[in-house]
Amino acid sequence: MKGNQFARDNAKSSEAAPDSFAAEAEEAFRQFVIRPEFPCLGAKAAFHSGASILRTYGELGSSEATSELSADLGDFTRSELRHASEYATFVAIFHGPQNLDELQFEELLWQQLGAVHRGDAALFDWDPSVRSDPVDPHFSFSFAGQALYVIGMHANSSREARRFRWPTLVFNPHEQFVRLREEGKWNRMQETIRTRDRELQGTINPMLSEFGETSEARQYSGRVVQEDWRAPFKAVERKCPFAH
Repeated sequence: MKGNQFARDNAKSSEAAPDSFAAEAEEAFRQFVIRPEFPCLGAKAAFHSGASILRTYGELGSSEATSELSADLGDFTRSELRHASEYATFVAIFHGPQNLDELQFEELLWQQLGAVHRGDAALFDWDPSVRSDPVDPHFSFSFAGQALYVIGMHANSSREARRFRWPTLVFNPHEQFVRLREEGKWNRMQETIRTRDRELQGTINPMLSEFGETSEARQYSGRVVQEDWRAPFKAVERKCPFAH
């Protein structure tokens, strides 16, 4: 079943998240990240330093979630936290759909990113430091003119480190990785994370690569994709109103 069809079939039960969902999801995600075996040191640092912002939504890919997520992402990109902390993180947790398989989640992830981008493109250009073509090795998602690395999580992910109860998108400013490299911290942190991931999973995530080697779009959903896979995403081509 296609992801968008799955979403429509489940819309009645999860289009709007209940009021109690926010508190439950926030505590569940906190416990998910701070558990000793969780491999991502950056996520742990974000939680321990108060550098994470978590928001909850209804249906992944829905128009309501798109509107709310766009507003919250905009607030995050303009926040003092985003500029002050090298581990600033925005976490978006969706109440549904439940029981997505990896292909369904991947389709909805890109459906959601595409919907957010189309609204954003009316106001902002793509971050010029990265590329908008998801095949390009220097691709990164962009919102409000700022490059963002996206990590997808869901209940049926093949990667234990991404296996979370609800569909979730985690956004990290790309400049964080640039700054960590410039400060000489990135290689050591990356090696430690990969070692911890191997201890948790038994293997290193085969999709991981250095920025500029292959497109990071291949990493977003967490699914192992084929060599010829292409993200179902096309950036809006903005045209200067005076060009004609």
